[in-house]
Amino acid sequence: MTEDQTHQTSPTAGTDEDRRWAELADLVLIISREIQFRGYTDERAIPLSPSEGMVMRHLQHDHAAPPSRIAAATGLQRTNLSTVLGGLERKGLVERRADPGDGRGVTVHTTERGRANYALVRREWAAAVSAAAGHDTTHLDAALTLLSAMETGLTSTRPRTRATRPAAQSHP
Repeated sequence: MTEDQTHQTSPTAGTDEDRRWAELADLVLIISREIQFRGYTDERAIPLSPSEGMVMRHLQHDHAAPPSRIAAATGLQRTNLSTVLGGLERKGLVERRADPGDGRGVTVHTTERGRANYALVRREWAAAVSAAAGHDTTHLDAALTLLSAMETGLTSTRPRTRATRPAAQSHP
């Protein structure tokens, strides 16, 4: 293998900009894992799996969502979502209710306990990351703007799964 070929297959190959984006992605993954690893100091906090956390985050903005919309928004398969919702129900964080507009369907709602738990764990996350950054807010707004744009870009270009594909159209 030539030196040029070795450089091209190196994990640090690419432009300086590519390396910086890769470094950012690595740091985001490491920070996420560190937040999850540390757990919670408040004994009232109910720990959640990553999938349960995604569903609860979605329900903070979409307060009465049918499972199909939650699956599409989180990228979870419907069968996996059903398992996640069952776990969240057992923890008292969500409830499924008959859809008032369509008695055959259901909508998922956060409970008061679910909303309180979400607020509690967000306070814990805030305290942890603020302390880790030495409470320096100098670049906080810029970081929030960049990370929000990345989240929007990644979710809007998520590869389609069975959960997010439109239903097949039948043609007469």
